[in-house]
Amino acid sequence: MATNRQNTLGVIIGNRDFFPDKLVAEARKEVIELFAKLNIVPVMLSDADTKLGGVETFSDAQKCASLFKEHEASIEGILVVLPNFGDEKGVAETIQWSGLKVPVLVQAYPDDLDKMDVVNRRDAWCGKISVCNNLYQFGIKYTLTSQHVCALNNPIFEKDLLEFTSVCKVVTGLKNLRIGAIGARPTAFNTVRYSEKILQRNGISVTTVDLSEILGNANKLTANDPLVKDRIEKILGYANKGNTPNEALIQIAKLDIVLNDFMQENSLDATAIQCWTSLQKNYGCNVCTSMSMMSENMLPSACEVDVTGTLSMYAMQLASGTPSALVDWNNNYATDQSKVVLFHCGNWAKHFLPDITISNAPILGTSVGTENTYGALDGRTPAMPLTYGRITTDDTKGIIKAYIGEGELTNDALATFGNRAVAQIDNLNGLMNYVCKNGFEHHVVMNASKTASVLKESFENYLGWDTYLHA
Repeated sequence: MATNRQNTLGVIIGNRDFFPDKLVAEARKEVIELFAKLNIVPVMLSDADTKLGGVETFSDAQKCASLFKEHEASIEGILVVLPNFGDEKGVAETIQWSGLKVPVLVQAYPDDLDKMDVVNRRDAWCGKISVCNNLYQFGIKYTLTSQHVCALNNPIFEKDLLEFTSVCKVVTGLKNLRIGAIGARPTAFNTVRYSEKILQRNGISVTTVDLSEILGNANKLTANDPLVKDRIEKILGYANKGNTPNEALIQIAKLDIVLNDFMQENSLDATAIQCWTSLQKNYGCNVCTSMSMMSENMLPSACEVDVTGTLSMYAMQLASGTPSALVDWNNNYATDQSKVVLFHCGNWAKHFLPDITISNAPILGTSVGTENTYGALDGRTPAMPLTYGRITTDDTKGIIKAYIGEGELTNDALATFGNRAVAQIDNLNGLMNYVCKNGFEHHVVMNASKTASVLKESFENYLGWDTYLHA
């Protein structure tokens, strides 16, 4: 399920008057055409605002900056277009005066060897270097295209621009993110500890609630409550009932209502939930179905109060526009050194589980009674593209750090229960060495996409997080 990912970008078309002006007008027309094709909204000067709608002088920069300020709430990034050499100060001063702290993509046109005369010569190859030099001096972060110069109508640039809009989504979406931490982490899992203070320093807030409050409110609802009956219908429309008893469905529905109410009351974007063992012992079901439904609806939910795990889920869904899932780096796959079994009790989004059934959690059931674990989902993830990764707080260094990479989910045979998948990853042992040596958690996040480069650019360049890209 992909989201409608329309972006709004500010556009600066650089100009230098002793280069051909007509190139600015041509570029402006190409921007409009390309943005319409890609469903991107441009915010840029008209040819009535400045000469041909370009930016060259300080006066031009002020006009463009004022325009950007007017649209500050909607602009997620800035595209700098250089149809000729451009004016480096004009570009940098526009961004500085706008006050926008958003990603910036710098594009420059190539010259044609048969058009190197005074009337047609661009010199944008050189101008891009000057623009980037000034952005660097001004302390403005920016992104480069995959080719140093590339025309707007080149498919390579189109891909660059789409990746850039994803970077904008990640960077913008992680600002002022609100995560709900529901209950205390399982005592046995020191691994999911995190620094709330480091997250807050990066604009990420955590709202906590004792699990007893959630369970107490759930117990106030009755089986005959219209809200409960309606929620049961929604649950059964989401997943097959399997052998789940009606009494367990009622418990699952009541809990789902309360969790969603808590999210709405606190304007939360994501949750991390104490999913064992208090729930099973004191309430009598698993919360996995609710977590799966939330993740499917782009409100990611992580097990075991893994707050930085759900942060990772949110970042990946921003990059791809599709749901993420929190998984265990769980088992070797026979003797294949490039394959690994991914597993969790049963809360992955339906996006990963075409044949999804409400079931129980056999491993957890050995200690709390299998009859108290209904609500876990059963399902196998088929072959899909894979981006994996993890964000965490490193308290010893006072930083946020991450690792990311790409691979493939496969259809290899796997006879087990719960939510399960097989992943193929190059240099898997090298990756596991990195994870272990750098103190990362046993949880990792998977997303059915190829967005590792987007995440690295977002985390490292714009958010300032230490990021390892596995290859």
